[in-house]
Amino acid sequence: MQNTGKLAGKTLFITGASRGIGKEIALKAAKDGANIVVAAKTAEPHPKLPGTIYTAVKEIEQAGGKGLACVVDVRDENQVRAAVEEAVKKFGGIDIVVNNASAISLTSTEDTEMKKYDLMNNINTRGTFLVSKSCLPYLKKSSRAHILNLSPPLSMKPKWFAPNVAYTMAKYGMSMCVLGMHEEFRPYNIAVNALWPRTIIQTAALDMLHGKEGRKHSRKPEIMADAAYYILTKEPKSTGQFFIDDEVLIEAGITNFDQYALDPEYADQLAPDIYIELEEPLPDLLKKIYSKKQKAKL
Repeated sequence: MQNTGKLAGKTLFITGASRGIGKEIALKAAKDGANIVVAAKTAEPHPKLPGTIYTAVKEIEQAGGKGLACVVDVRDENQVRAAVEEAVKKFGGIDIVVNNASAISLTSTEDTEMKKYDLMNNINTRGTFLVSKSCLPYLKKSSRAHILNLSPPLSMKPKWFAPNVAYTMAKYGMSMCVLGMHEEFRPYNIAVNALWPRTIIQTAALDMLHGKEGRKHSRKPEIMADAAYYILTKEPKSTGQFFIDDEVLIEAGITNFDQYALDPEYADQLAPDIYIELEEPLPDLLKKIYSKKQKAKL
């Protein structure tokens, strides 16, 4: 998806942007000349995970944007508030918040240690609430204010809770922030939406969960970055939506989705992400969705 320049000079506060989807969203916005606040924990290289906040800022600046590295654990209110103040001091305000930071443990109730439960709920739900709350005074002043949470569409079906109730509660907490805040913030012309992938996305987290075998059935994180970019470059009128990545890009005019497959040979053998409803096999469903959407556009 081509950049439009609409985010030039805008300031994005992105949590967990030192790697993965968060970094890809940052790099996409940076190509417009945006200011990116990389709010993440990794200041020193991790033994198993790539990138730090400083290497991410370097890539952002090479892509054409301006970066600010902030050591932020979204569980720590003081660190979050300090990062927000530093961002405003450097860039003059905050226009967009991307709540990307997340913790995952796909474990049953019996197998979920309470420290894991607390970690997921404190990062996913509480962290999203805290970051949004802390940035709100500055979002109110922006002419293109958005909050985008990387969280799934809400569904009360037991099948999404039973296998990993602790994670689902924590992730749905992010989505419930969308549900409430979009209505609460409507008078301030702040759009609050969620974005979720239809298929699994290749990241370090995916490798840890599924190993390298999962890679060939996944898409590149660029599909999420392109979808986020399209949402964030629109006027903040559409709010309270739970967007799916490829549906957003169909609206944007994208017709070639094979480009996002990590392994082109497996472009028709992608694995659906969790919380995605499948009434039929994914390849058949995708063909119908793309065909129907494209005909509608014509």
